[in-house]
Amino acid sequence: MTCCGGNVAPEQVAGTSRELTRLARAEELSRQGVAQPDGSVHFTLSSPSIHCGGCIAIIERNLSKLPGVRSVRVNLTLRRISVLLENADISILDVVEALEGLGYQAYPLDDVPDATDKKAASELLRALAVAGFAAMNVMLLSVSTWSGADGATRDLFHLISALIAVPTVAYSGRIFFRSAWSALRGGHLNMDVPISLAVLLAVGMSLYETLNHGEEAYFDAAVSLLFFLLIGRYLDQMMRDRARNAVIGLSRLAVKGANIIGAGGRLEYHAIDEIEPGMRLRILPGERVPVDGIIVEGTSDLDLSLITGENQPVALGKGAVLQAGTYNLTGPLEMEATRSASRSFLAEVSGMLAAAEQGRGHYMRIADRMAQIYAPAVHLLALAAFVVWMIAHGDWHQSLYVAISVLIITCPCALGLAVPVVHVVAAARLFEEGILVRDGSALERMAEIDHAVFDKTGTLTHAVPKIVSAPFRDVRQEQMAYSLASLSSHPASRALVRHLGERAVLPLEGVREVAGCGIEAVVGGKRVRLGADGWVTEIAGGEASERKSTGISFAEEGATPVQCEIRERLRDDAAEAIGELAASGIGVEVLSGDKAEPVSAIAGELGVETWLAEQKPADKIARIDQLKEQGSHPLMIGDGLNDAPCLAAGHASMAPASASDIGRAAADFVFTRDSLDAVPFTFRLSRFAGNLVRQNFGLAILYNCIAVPLAFFGFVTPLFAAIAMSLSSIVVVTNSLRLSRFGGRKRLSREAGRSNPAHHSARKQAA
Repeated sequence: MTCCGGNVAPEQVAGTSRELTRLARAEELSRQGVAQPDGSVHFTLSSPSIHCGGCIAIIERNLSKLPGVRSVRVNLTLRRISVLLENADISILDVVEALEGLGYQAYPLDDVPDATDKKAASELLRALAVAGFAAMNVMLLSVSTWSGADGATRDLFHLISALIAVPTVAYSGRIFFRSAWSALRGGHLNMDVPISLAVLLAVGMSLYETLNHGEEAYFDAAVSLLFFLLIGRYLDQMMRDRARNAVIGLSRLAVKGANIIGAGGRLEYHAIDEIEPGMRLRILPGERVPVDGIIVEGTSDLDLSLITGENQPVALGKGAVLQAGTYNLTGPLEMEATRSASRSFLAEVSGMLAAAEQGRGHYMRIADRMAQIYAPAVHLLALAAFVVWMIAHGDWHQSLYVAISVLIITCPCALGLAVPVVHVVAAARLFEEGILVRDGSALERMAEIDHAVFDKTGTLTHAVPKIVSAPFRDVRQEQMAYSLASLSSHPASRALVRHLGERAVLPLEGVREVAGCGIEAVVGGKRVRLGADGWVTEIAGGEASERKSTGISFAEEGATPVQCEIRERLRDDAAEAIGELAASGIGVEVLSGDKAEPVSAIAGELGVETWLAEQKPADKIARIDQLKEQGSHPLMIGDGLNDAPCLAAGHASMAPASASDIGRAAADFVFTRDSLDAVPFTFRLSRFAGNLVRQNFGLAILYNCIAVPLAFFGFVTPLFAAIAMSLSSIVVVTNSLRLSRFGGRKRLSREAGRSNPAHHSARKQAA
């Protein structure tokens, strides 16, 4: 009896329960979406079932057909699926259910911890151990048969071999059988279908021979085949884990939450996704900075190695910019969040690393097309081998034996891994050198560049200039200038703060900043100004001397102005980096919006003959387009908001981490260290990566050209086929891992001085 009227059928209850479960799952998945500026929603799913190039083709082809799905990209190394939906009204659950219908598990990214990967590796290792133990025993039993045992003795050894082999195949082969069954149930083929078919056929043939007192059984081949296939799969997983360590390791730097300073100074712990810009956070020693922000109180030593690559701690205080992932070493800090966690520098770095193999460059498109036709071609080829051998010899045992060998030896794994593993290892290697790459197609384009175009300010030079002369009369003047400068974000003010060092801040009244002029305040009843010469002189008691260099002025009302001389600081190794590019046959020029005199001085100091001054964004784009029309592949290196259009226009592009948000977003590569030799290093590594991709394609094609005919004509046993197939994938992955040992920022070429003059135009222009 219930308190509700009417009877409810059990199937209705079950249906309602399923619907509620579905709604709950849809709600959980929808929280993972990230809204884009155009109204679309981006989701990242984890699918541990992805393991070959064929999986990429199947998932992308089928999910892209779903209504409301704008794009789908599969990351083979990280086993992640990136889905972009048209708008928030479209349910991601429909995509997940379609994915599961294809035979692939799908989880929200946060629900798949490292334990999942460890569990998969542990399962592989146990299956490998069982298969190896069984293979040794079955091989020993087979020795007697090979030595001439017959009759009852032979049948007994075959029967014992069957008792060992059948449970071994059932246990160790389930890794392949599960995957194959999921694929078949989803109406498609993957590489595990021919493997499973080959193993089951070998065991089935052997059982038939054993029960019918046949002379030959293939239990040794079936179990050994499984053993070597599992060796290949386990080594492949280990190598792929090694390739993605940079991404996984970086994700561990992201903290789960932080202490927010609430009303009355009370600390409240908030999850990382609840932290919004404007919130005030307390960062204790031993904690990582959760989001990007600015220090508002406190001084501490911080480990900035994630950002700068330098291990030496840096002391930072009030007004300093902090980026997510940096480590607080010594003192408590209070900071104001300027970005949410999803838009932090750490999130940007993680996203760029994870996307490294998703770019669909020329080679990736070739691999995708080949992977699509591979599985059907394998089965047709095996069937053709069986038919040909039956017609030629009439022996179904031998015909089936040859078909099994063809099924095993023809594998798309090597081709599927040829490109993405190179791209993800290259991204990890670049990251070690403080360089972030947008995707694999950027590596391909970087390898093709033959001309480099540099912006000046913030690119060839540091974003913050250097004060080389500051003739203040006394400490009080220095304190007043420091107090004003610390309240301004202007590069000249930041340079003065750096020059004067940590000082006590005086109480200021009536602080105001005048755009294009400087900053003003009242100290002790008198106005003080820091900024442009003419504006500062208005309150001074004397005329300023004629300035012969760029600088910033300070004056107290009624007193003589103080002129500080500013000089742009070249980035570390800028001259050597440009020299190495020139020595490699890369043309170099400077485009700048600055006046002709400073542009000419910097170009002369760097030995660059071609430069253009007072260039507006449209002028820079026109120059990039002109180079393209001349048949060049220009690399654009810039940092400012005004450089974003020409960064996008370049054949490839780079920006320093100090660049504007839009500049970093437009660039293919972002370098986080001060040294400009990131540019030639990226170029050299990209060329090496391109060579490795071509080598991998060559190795994969050569393997199939040799192995498939040998198997088709009966010269290869299933056991040898298993060994060869596993080795083909391992060779490709191992060849790709050579990138991880690619030489660091080595000595820059001494041949720079002997660069080809044809690559430096004699044209010199001052606007």
